[in-house]
Amino acid sequence: MLERKKAPLIVDAVDFHLQLKPYEKFVLSNGAEVYAINAGAEEVMAIEWIFFAGNCYEEQNLVAASTNFLLRNGTSRKTAFQINEYFEYFGSYLNRSCQNETASITLHCLNKHVGELLPVVKELITDSTMPQDELAIYQQNMKQRLKVSLKKSDFIAGRLIDAYLYGEDHPYGRFSSAEAFDAVKREQLLEFYKKYYQQGKLIIFVSGKLPAGLEKLLNDNFGDLSNNSISGYELISHPAAEKKARITNDPDGVQGSVRIARPFPNRHHPDFIKAQVLNSLFGGFFGSRLMSNIREDKGYTYGIHSYLQNHIQQSASRYFVALIVVQ
Repeated sequence: MLERKKAPLIVDAVDFHLQLKPYEKFVLSNGAEVYAINAGAEEVMAIEWIFFAGNCYEEQNLVAASTNFLLRNGTSRKTAFQINEYFEYFGSYLNRSCQNETASITLHCLNKHVGELLPVVKELITDSTMPQDELAIYQQNMKQRLKVSLKKSDFIAGRLIDAYLYGEDHPYGRFSSAEAFDAVKREQLLEFYKKYYQQGKLIIFVSGKLPAGLEKLLNDNFGDLSNNSISGYELISHPAAEKKARITNDPDGVQGSVRIARPFPNRHHPDFIKAQVLNSLFGGFFGSRLMSNIREDKGYTYGIHSYLQNHIQQSASRYFVALIVVQ
């Protein structure tokens, strides 16, 4: 029992001895690599399926993100409602996300139910149909969400800094629009899905309190997938030749956002870990130097932080400032 009436001892950071939990690696019958960390006291676990299916591989804007979103919106045997109801019945949570180079499916569940859930995840990977009515709903919802987001200064600043840093033709610098959502066709999604999910490259990460026989379960369900190697993509870079700034004036706005960014080495650089530590001290947490100086000492802003944005090929360091603007 913790003695909560006494403050814990202060330990100098140099005296900490942090030991990361070792991971286990095994390979499925099709060559797909699985990285597992068995840790935790609760009977829960997470599985993440990583595909090389990010927007770097798409030939038209938003095809990769739309395909990833619609993975769980219908198969030849289940409707979107039935799929969602199935995962909810077992108290699990299934999410999907699309980044620049990769896209993922993530499952959080009780470890005792993983055997019932894995076959349905496989069904999404191998038999998703991308129904036209679900695509239409998705397009309408995303356009409405975009309309609301475009009124927020931080959203606009985030879009513009990527375009300025990498160029609007670069996969890292593209952003969405209502016209781009309308241009997405079901046939394009099915083609992308077939190439990068059904026949794509797969890596699996597992963590939590892992049940016995998990390796066999994963191999039985995903060891027969194609797991083909994906050819590289060509990054088109047309960054701005000089420093640029844009000010969007909203006469009714009460907030403002500032972004500062520059190209930066990614995690393959020998000094990356040192840079991560430096960034944490400088602006990586609430008590960092940036926050103490700009917010607490001078009271200029209600939020400021910095971070290193990592991509496989090109990366950047960023500073984010959120301001209250008094008209």
